[in-house]
Amino acid sequence: MKVLFVGDVTGKPGRRILADRLPGLRRGLRLDAVIANGENAAGGMGLTSGVAAELFACGVDVLTGGNHIWQNREAYDLLDTDPRVLRPANYPPGAPGRGAAIFEIASGARLGVLNLQGRVFMATIDDPFRIGRELAEGLRAQTPVVVVDVHAEATSEKVALGWHLDGVVSAVVGTHTHVQTADERVLPGGTAYITDVGMTGPRDGIIGMARETILERFLTQLPVRFEVASGPAQLNAVVVTVAADGRATAIERVQLTAD
Repeated sequence: MKVLFVGDVTGKPGRRILADRLPGLRRGLRLDAVIANGENAAGGMGLTSGVAAELFACGVDVLTGGNHIWQNREAYDLLDTDPRVLRPANYPPGAPGRGAAIFEIASGARLGVLNLQGRVFMATIDDPFRIGRELAEGLRAQTPVVVVDVHAEATSEKVALGWHLDGVVSAVVGTHTHVQTADERVLPGGTAYITDVGMTGPRDGIIGMARETILERFLTQLPVRFEVASGPAQLNAVVVTVAADGRATAIERVQLTAD
């Protein structure tokens, strides 16, 4: 099975380049499934039902989230009603939606997807290591192919979760920092790993936001309203190839740009 995981889709520029390039990627790479992190897809922060529908229409099969998934209240109902939209599984009981699911893809095969959120430099929600392992083993009992999105700030925490889940899942991919890392590899237990997939959105902003506002924040330390940057866009993703037994055989970075 070949799975494309698309890094944090950010605002309209991210949605546009994804809509433009994804059909060709699906055909050219013979993809079986596409997962995208969509927590920043609506205006650079949050997700709405309309934006989710737009992403599904262009070829995304599953959307994962993170700490910004709660930015738009509309997402609460979306998480409760659309099984294709996930939020981090380690939010406390009572949070809308779910963080893990099994999906049947076009070929008839089953794909497990698990969404986790880190705690280092982020909200102190439930333990992603304990919950992640429990849910990963539950998904693996239903299908050999399981992909985990670890939405986290700290590199060390992502790497630790990669090793913690090595041999249990097919892939552990990091999101949230919007900068694609060059450490992709297949771990000894057969789990594909990368610390951060990167961002699908404005290339020349500061992690997707307009440079001027971010610089003003750093220079003055005063609150500012963040706006999605304009200009050329980029598409960051990884392609994970998984054998029938659920072990990854390859992980490759994707970097595309558009004017």
